Amino acid sequence: MRSLTRMISALALGATLALPMTAAAQGLFSAQITVNGTAITGYEIEQRKLLLQAFNTPGDLDKVAREQLLDEALKEQIFSRAGLQITAESLEAELTAFAGRAELDLERFVEMLSQFGVDRDTFVTFVRRNVTWRDYIRSRYSDRVSVTDADVDAALSTSGGTGASIQVLLSEIILPAPPEFAEAAMEEAQNIAQIKSFDVFSSAAEQLSAAQSRGDGGRLSWTAIDNYPPAIGALLLELEPGDVTAPIPIENGIVLFQMRGVREVTEKLPTPVSLEYAALYLAGGKTEEGLRAAADVTARVDTCDDLYTVARDLAPEQLERSTLALSEIPQDVAIELAKLDVNEVSTNLTRADGKTLVYLMLCNRNFAAPEEIDREAVRAELLSQRLSGYADGLLENERASSTIVER
Repeated sequence: MRSLTRMISALALGATLALPMTAAAQGLFSAQITVNGTAITGYEIEQRKLLLQAFNTPGDLDKVAREQLLDEALKEQIFSRAGLQITAESLEAELTAFAGRAELDLERFVEMLSQFGVDRDTFVTFVRRNVTWRDYIRSRYSDRVSVTDADVDAALSTSGGTGASIQVLLSEIILPAPPEFAEAAMEEAQNIAQIKSFDVFSSAAEQLSAAQSRGDGGRLSWTAIDNYPPAIGALLLELEPGDVTAPIPIENGIVLFQMRGVREVTEKLPTPVSLEYAALYLAGGKTEEGLRAAADVTARVDTCDDLYTVARDLAPEQLERSTLALSEIPQDVAIELAKLDVNEVSTNLTRADGKTLVYLMLCNRNFAAPEEIDREAVRAELLSQRLSGYADGLLENERASSTIVER
């Protein structure tokens, strides 16, 4: 069926090329913005909006897309005049690293973007422009910027140990999305993302969610925002009560969160620097067989250490125990661990196209002592902030001297 569809699409494309373009097509590929005579087309804007949607970007996506593309056109003119361009090998490495931050290889990441309607060239252009700009700013301004030990001390004194901690009250839906159903699941998820009603979202969770929380309408308890991966935490804090995130793809599934409330607690809780967790892989996935096996395990264990007894007669690879920084944990695993207390279990995840159930248990959250704070990481962040100041100034000067026309 897909081969037939591709053939029909190819024939349709050939017929289209043989005929004059329609007014709609001409509008799509006509200039919506020009920067010193360089055109930004309606197609580029639509593609960037789809990319922003895939990245869960909040706000008015049309406005954000136009602003980003205008800025990138200015940046491209700056580093092109300097004769700077990224090599094919370096670009491939940057693309692979970008995909790796989502715990996916490049091919799978591009495939996921295509489910949002994003062309590979759109993603490549986005990465190429931003990486080249980063390298240009570093090469031009690094010798003008320094960060002293006193600067690091000042930053630490304003960020650590005091103030309030933010907690969020969420509801969740996890849609099963094995490869053969991924397209239909994404369409369903995009519909759910438009929900504003708490009751409607709760009803959808009861009917559609594969999460353990479905029996409670997807409702979760108050959770510290720092328990979530930074990218997810930032996304959640953009939501107003009733808002739902854009679909968040995970392996064999799609996650959506609805914001029910945000609060501050007076005591500043420490941020975990790493999590210790165990994953026991059980045959059967979310079938009755797999869930029965998980229930049998739950009846036999109280802590992560007890899992070694359960796994004694299993293949060694069926039990994994890891201690990783939050940024190093696969996103779907990190999202589940955020909701757990120590020695609690999640059976929401699967592997092997849904055929294997992940029995996930949080063993411990590890917090940094004051002397363990990574001063070099703080120094790097301050350096990046100061370089950003030079970058913003350079871009504003370029904008002021450019001829920009917007439709």
